[in-house]
Amino acid sequence: MEKTPQFFRNGPGPFARLLVFALLSCVLIAEDVRFKFFPQLRQTIGMLIHPLQKIAYFPATVYDQLEKFVGSFYLLEENAKLRQLYWDRREQLLKLEALEAENLHLRKLLGAIQQIQANIKTRTVLAEILSTPRDPFNHKITINKGSFHGIQLGQAVIDDKGIIGQVTQLYPWSAEVTLLTDKDHAVPVQVTRNGLRSIISGSGKNNELELRYLSVNTDIQRGDLLVTSGIGGVYPPGIPVAIVERIGHDPVGDFALIISIPVAGVERNRQVLVLSLVQSELNESGEVPAIEPGEE
Repeated sequence: MEKTPQFFRNGPGPFARLLVFALLSCVLIAEDVRFKFFPQLRQTIGMLIHPLQKIAYFPATVYDQLEKFVGSFYLLEENAKLRQLYWDRREQLLKLEALEAENLHLRKLLGAIQQIQANIKTRTVLAEILSTPRDPFNHKITINKGSFHGIQLGQAVIDDKGIIGQVTQLYPWSAEVTLLTDKDHAVPVQVTRNGLRSIISGSGKNNELELRYLSVNTDIQRGDLLVTSGIGGVYPPGIPVAIVERIGHDPVGDFALIISIPVAGVERNRQVLVLSLVQSELNESGEVPAIEPGEE
């Protein structure tokens, strides 16, 4: 007699299974607490399957490395763009700062022109310095205006603070200016405090002028402002020239050794003014009106 095949076999019931697994869990917990066998077994199994874990993680590791490489490539490209942008902006900022400084200097030159023309009638030409001396014994500069622009020999050159020098060589599109500090250059000056007149000369040293042939008891003090006296008709009167720095005794003769510091200088700015005296005017008291150095 054939038996009908049993498609669904009946096993232990759910409660019996739960009871078996609960007992098995208790046995495992007791063994883990008392005998410490399973931790060593887990470590051994972990060591055996570690190469398999490496192999299993290899595709994910390769993917992460590729993602980092591509990301670093984009970061490098972005960094290069940002660096280029920074230098472009930096260049523009430096140009802006230079333009602001130049604008400020031109405003000061305009103020100096207005002050000079308020006292005397002059003709002015704005020029730029093309070259300055590198040799400490050379006290001449070159400007970008010459006879073609109406420049003439002997004209005074100033900045916004005072006298720089005098045109001594003339070319069609440029001119050479001898600075005050040149040892062969002299300027008639006047002390604003008491009206004392004298001649100031270059010493051949940078940033140093000398008042010569004054007696030791001359009424002159440290800090006195020296301006052009206008004598000779070369330099317009009242333009600042130098400030007395120190007073001593000349060991060679019976004269005072008076050292002054120029108020103007070619190392600060590029723009200068070339002056030509049209008509000199003194005020009613006969004194030369002085222009304060650096005053706008």
